[in-house]
Amino acid sequence: MTRTMTLPGRVVGSKTIEVDEPIPYGTIGVEVVVHLDEQPSALGTVAEYVRALPPGTRTKEDIDRQIREERDSWPE
Repeated sequence: MTRTMTLPGRVVGSKTIEVDEPIPYGTIGVEVVVHLDEQPSALGTVAEYVRALPPGTRTKEDIDRQIREERDSWPE
């Protein structure tokens, strides 16, 4: 007889999942059931990606200088 366990987890890659509890040793196979949002939000995904980026090292002054130099190079 096959016993069934339900383990909470999350998707961490297009082919990778991470479970919150250990899978018992001797497990022969698994079946993954994916619960999809009704309407996935691409904006949320992009916002999560941007928040996950490491902080920048440039100062406001450096960015302003670069913008000023670029604008000064435009023909009038």
